Amino acid sequence: MNRPDRLPPPLFSARCRACWLVAGVFALIVASFLSLDLHLAALASGEALASMGRFLAEFAPPELGADFLAKTAAAAWETLAMSALGTLLAAAAGLLLALPAARLHAGDAARARGPARLLLNALRSVPELVWAALLIIGAGLGPFAGTLALALHTSGVLGRLFAEALENAPPGPAAALRTQGAGAARVLLYATLPQVVPQLLSYTLYRWENNIRAATVLGVVGAGGLGQMLLFHLSLFQMHKTATVLLAMGVLVVLVDGASQALRRWLTR
Repeated sequence: MNRPDRLPPPLFSARCRACWLVAGVFALIVASFLSLDLHLAALASGEALASMGRFLAEFAPPELGADFLAKTAAAAWETLAMSALGTLLAAAAGLLLALPAARLHAGDAARARGPARLLLNALRSVPELVWAALLIIGAGLGPFAGTLALALHTSGVLGRLFAEALENAPPGPAAALRTQGAGAARVLLYATLPQVVPQLLSYTLYRWENNIRAATVLGVVGAGGLGQMLLFHLSLFQMHKTATVLLAMGVLVVLVDGASQALRRWLTR
C-alpha cells in the first residue's frame, strides 16, 4: 500500500536510461547551437527586417491577367498530376518491395529481407532533386522525369513503412489460417493485408501531401509544373508573376491537404 506522504521521484536518476537519453539529446542540441555560425542578432536587426520588408513588398500586387492565370492553372494541374501519378507508382512498387522486406511471422526465414531493405534504404536516401537531375539526362526536360523521380524516392519511403506495418500486424488471424493449411499467398491476402490496408492508405495519402511540395521543387531542375514557372519568373525578377505562382502553390497544397483529410475520415468510418 502506497504511503500518502511519499515524495515524487527525482527528475533525474543515474539508473534511469530515459533520463540519460534525454540528457544526451539535450547535450547534442546545445553542441549544435555552439558549432553553427548563427547570426540571430543580425537577423533580428532593424536593417535586416527593413530589407526583408522591401523584398516582400515587391511581390504586391500579384499578376492576375487572364492569360497568365491560365498558364498558372495549367502548371498547377501538371504539378498535381506529377504528385498523384508518382505517389501511385510508389505505392505499388513500395508494396512489392515491402513483402520481401518484412518478416511476416516468427517462422518466416525472410531470406530476402536484408537485400530488400538495403534497396529501400538506397531509394529513399537519394533526394528527389538528385533523382530528377539524373533522369532528366535520359528522359529530357518535363514532368516525366519529375514523376519518375518522385516515384523512386517515395518507393523507398513507403516500402519501409509498409514493411513495418506488415511486421506489426496482429498475428492471430494469420496463425489461424496457417494452422488450417492455408498457403502463404492466402494468408497474406485474407489475414495480413486486410488488417493493415487502412494504415497503408494513410501512409500513401500522407506521402501524396509531401509529394505536392516536392513536385513544385522539382520544377526548379526542369521537371515542369509550378516549380519551373517559379524559377523562370524569379530569375527574371518578375516578382508580381512570382507572387501569383506562390499563391497557386499555396492553394494547391491546401486543396490536397483537405482532400487527404476527407479521405482519411472516410476510411476510418
